[in-house]
Amino acid sequence: MQTTNGKGKGSIKQNITNILPASRITRAFEQARDEQYRSPIHSAQGKGRGVLIPYFMCGYPSAEQSTQLVLAAVAGGADIVELGMPFSDPLADGATIQHAGHVALERGMTINGCMEIARQVATQCAVPLILMGYYNPVLAYGLERFCQTAAASGVCGFIIPDLPPEEALPLQQIAYQYGLALIFLAPPTATDERIAQIVKAAASGPGGFLYCVSLSGVTGSRTALPTHLRDFIARVRGYTKDYHFPLAVGFGLSTPEHIAEVTSYAEGAVVGSALVNLIDQHEESEQTTAVQQYIESLRQK
Repeated sequence: MQTTNGKGKGSIKQNITNILPASRITRAFEQARDEQYRSPIHSAQGKGRGVLIPYFMCGYPSAEQSTQLVLAAVAGGADIVELGMPFSDPLADGATIQHAGHVALERGMTINGCMEIARQVATQCAVPLILMGYYNPVLAYGLERFCQTAAASGVCGFIIPDLPPEEALPLQQIAYQYGLALIFLAPPTATDERIAQIVKAAASGPGGFLYCVSLSGVTGSRTALPTHLRDFIARVRGYTKDYHFPLAVGFGLSTPEHIAEVTSYAEGAVVGSALVNLIDQHEESEQTTAVQQYIESLRQK
């Protein structure tokens, strides 16, 4: 992002940054932090409330219903929403998310359909939206077209699980031109050198956060969090502290206790497979209420 030289350069750059779509992600983390500071119980802990980030597969169980489910999550207190783009070969997804993606594809969901869902949600709420999906469909769609359409549809950033930092530059450059965040994943198996590389790439753009994967393997709800998770987050924190960059934890989270624990040492928590399971357990007429109540329960701890 270019700024003019001379007096006031820093303030001009700051003003430009504040209007970028990605800056809405940053503000969501800041608002959650400030909200908790106003709580007498948690202000004594000196930390903010964690950001809650639910994941929904676009087109599951239908295009219209997935839009209503996202809005129900927002009504329940979601701070940021991930919108999944279905793909035929989702390597990082467990059986639950794979099932949702296959159903969405069978019912005709496309990248354009995902953009339309984002647009519909964005016209009805101000919660930041992040598209999450695999790189091949994005490449086939066209990087410039993808970023341009996303920005016009109210999207604030992307998560591309199969795109490592060393291969991300083409998408990264175009995304940043449109003020969109590119959010990278850091797995617990990463070496210190690899974590440093991922953090450097993540911190190079506007807004965003680092997505810390809680476990090795694929997505899916778990009954207990991995014992190494707190130490892993502390290790990552050693590389992000100079950037003041928020961390969010995903994969395997499903209960209020999980969210409470994770957000005691990370700034955000992602819930995905548990929501798909919840949707499957209810008739369509009951799904929005069930989702709203579930999101409310995750924020009560």
